[in-house]
Amino acid sequence: MSAPKRFFVEKIQEEVVLAGEEYRHAKSVLRLRTGDEVTLLDGSGREYPAIVSSAEKGRLFLHVVGDRVSDAEPRAEIVLIAGLLKGDKTELVVQKATELGVTRVFVFSSKYCAAYMNDNKLERLRRVAHEAAKQCRRASAPEILYFDSLKGALEAGKPCACKLFACEFLTENEGTMSAIEAPCALVVGSEGGFSEEEFALAGSLGYRGVSLGKRILRAETAAIAMLAVAAHALGELG
Repeated sequence: MSAPKRFFVEKIQEEVVLAGEEYRHAKSVLRLRTGDEVTLLDGSGREYPAIVSSAEKGRLFLHVVGDRVSDAEPRAEIVLIAGLLKGDKTELVVQKATELGVTRVFVFSSKYCAAYMNDNKLERLRRVAHEAAKQCRRASAPEILYFDSLKGALEAGKPCACKLFACEFLTENEGTMSAIEAPCALVVGSEGGFSEEEFALAGSLGYRGVSLGKRILRAETAAIAMLAVAAHALGELG
């Protein structure tokens, strides 16, 4: 028997109305009917079992029957600060970051970034995060923010105790992934990488440079690999 389908709603109360995109998915794709069980999520880290009580055109009515803390939420706070990528590669990074337990994703434009952002693309990234959260059984989706400069993104991650900056031209590691601690901010660039000036800026804000090995990784590979190593070191994958 498959697990109950999961839906994000804005507010949890005893009776919840499912409308909009979530309704269309529930009705047209999943074909939910009266009496079916679902799990509702409000982004708080809690799960709310519910029953489809009735339906009308454009809306499903759900009766909440329980309340529990999700056991799939990450314990460690991980912030990914990632350069904007071309095509749908940023969507891939957001999807995998969500699965790996990231708390927030800061997407930025930088000197050698060749992609661009608009409101529709940003909203798409947030939808990708919500869908990935439901698929991997998280009870909250990471916050997705866009910064039109690297400096703005780095400053947003400055409160993290551990701040690591992956740099392809680094000659000597300033930090180490094995000694990572939470909360942490992990920085990876876009396809064009970073300039020497951007690396110096990161250092002035407390970020320590790290290498991801002898081979040059694609930007999306670098982000996912760095997150996986960090998640493992912080006990999120064990």
